[in-house]
Parts: sequence; structure tokens; C-alpha cells
Amino acid sequence: MTPGASALESGDRLSRNGEAGDVLVDVKGLKMHFPITEGIVFNKLVGLVKAVDGVDFHIRRGETLGLVGESGCGKTTTGRCILQLERPTQGEIFFEGVDLTKLDQVALREYRQKIQVIFQDPYSSLNPRMKIGEMIDEPMYVHGIEPDAQKRKQRVSELLSVCGLNPKMADRYPHEMSGGQRQRVGIARALSLEPDFIICDEPVSALDVSIQAQIINLLEDLREEYNLTYLFIAHDLSVVRHLCHRVAVMYLGRIVELADCDDLYDNPMHPYTRALLSAVPVPDPEVEQGRDIRIVTGEVPSPINPPSGCVFHPRCPIAVESCSKEAPALREIKPGHWVACTEV
Repeated sequence: MTPGASALESGDRLSRNGEAGDVLVDVKGLKMHFPITEGIVFNKLVGLVKAVDGVDFHIRRGETLGLVGESGCGKTTTGRCILQLERPTQGEIFFEGVDLTKLDQVALREYRQKIQVIFQDPYSSLNPRMKIGEMIDEPMYVHGIEPDAQKRKQRVSELLSVCGLNPKMADRYPHEMSGGQRQRVGIARALSLEPDFIICDEPVSALDVSIQAQIINLLEDLREEYNLTYLFIAHDLSVVRHLCHRVAVMYLGRIVELADCDDLYDNPMHPYTRALLSAVPVPDPEVEQGRDIRIVTGEVPSPINPPSGCVFHPRCPIAVESCSKEAPALREIKPGHWVACTEV
């Protein structure tokens, strides 16, 4: 069974909340290779950065899919490709059955309203020269959701309240707010277009731990209230477990494991996933001391020249000779649990 077929064939399986939904987002064979050139005049191509190198997954309506992995594995690039901020080198990205990669900028306008993003850094994602109310109002004006200025102002106040902010903050500038408050503004701005799907690109990684919990709880409440669908990009596995229904683990541009959240945490199968989970600290010192911590040796290979075969084999504790020759397909080991490893 090919990895590309897996997303569709498992689309009717139950998610962790026990509900089966139709597939809203379906990513098939996604590749994003950035060219490396040299020379000022001729721009000679000397290599490629394989940021995303063959990714397949789907997200059901009302579901949250966590996309995890260490820095540089291609998580954010995957999200940017879905948003069409980057045009993929290869692959298909279906949203409500329409391949976004085939649409021009005019046709994409309709879908940009339905697909929104919450950025990682609340300090740089807000315009310092605009008031908070203006930033939330502008998308509604541009997309023609509410032509009446007074009703837009009322809607801004409602969105600020929903996101846990005082409506009077609409007259403030970003520098007058804390990091947590700015991230709530980013969430309100995303909600202003009444989207169906939101890409959360590490939305809590720049915040204090206490504020992280508040933002995660807010995102969970908003998902239930507005029937939202999330792609939650993160590297903090404890955050992902609290919010997500399913989790996809990425390594060097490829998905190595995909499963229901509880199943992946209780029974990780890929050696990279096991190493990631063993690195999560436990608050109890006695439990922490007795844990089996599996440290991954070596450095992450360069995406410019990734290893042949399985990209994880140079650092894998269970690698065999064949791992360096043939890239393993993402196969279903048990219902709903997909692993790219020949030794599992």
C-alpha cells in the first residue's frame, strides 16, 4: 500500500473523541525543495534544500492534528505550503476536495478566508503601527464579510471578549500588551474571517509556561464552540498530548509515525518517536531517575544532502544494512497507527 493512499483509506476511522468526520484537508506526496544557487548573473543551481520530501496526511473536520519534530524537520514549511505562502515543488493539497496547488491567486482568495494561521511569534506577527482593533477589523473589510463599519467594530469587541481580552484594548497598540495578550489578539484576528481551518504554528512556544496553558485551553474551547479544525505545529510533546486527536511525527522532511494521540504516547513504535518521548522530563524526581531515557546519538543530517534509504538510519539504534538502501513506506502496523520503519 502506498503512502499516498493511506490518507484517503484511513479517512473514515474514528478520532480520539469518538467521532468520524469527513476529510477537510488531504495532503498527498507533498515536496518542497528550495534551490541553492551561486553567481550573480547566471544563478547556477548547485543544490536543493529538501525541506519537505514526500509527506502524506489528512485532517478530518473538527479534528486537531499535531505535527511534531525537532527544529528544521519541515513542520513550518508544511504549514506554509498548505497556506500557499510557498508553492510546493510537487504534490497535491486538497481542501474541501479542491486542489489548492492548481489555483491562481484570484481563485485562492476565497480559500484564504477559510484557512487562517496563528503565527509563532506574537511580537513580530502584529503591525506595530496599527491599533489592535484595526488589525482585527481589516480582514473583515478586505474580504467583504461585513461592509458596515459600526457592525465591524461591534464584532471586534465580541472577538476580543471571546479571546479573553477587554474590548477596550481595541484602542491599544501591540507594544502596550504582554506576550500572552498579543497572542490572543492573533487568535482573534484569525477568527475574524470565520475560518473552517486554522494552522497553529507553534503558537505557545514563545510564551511563559503559565500563559501557555491559558492559550491551549482557549484554543480547545474555540474549537468546540466554532467547530474549528486545527493543524497544530509544535515541538513540545506535552502540549500536543493535551490538545490533539492524532499526532504525526516528522523527521528531516518526512513523516515517520502517525497515530491517535493516546496510542502514540502509550505505544510509540518508531525509534525516533521513542527517543522524543523519553526526552520529555517527568516532574517526579523518583520516577525521572528510574526512567529509560533513550538518547539519540549523532547530529541531524543536512536537508541539502539527506541520507539514502531511511533518513533516520545514521542515528537509529535498531538500524540494519537494508535501512541505508531503501526508504521505508509509511505502512499501517495496526488500525490507525502508521509507521515508516522496516524493523517494526
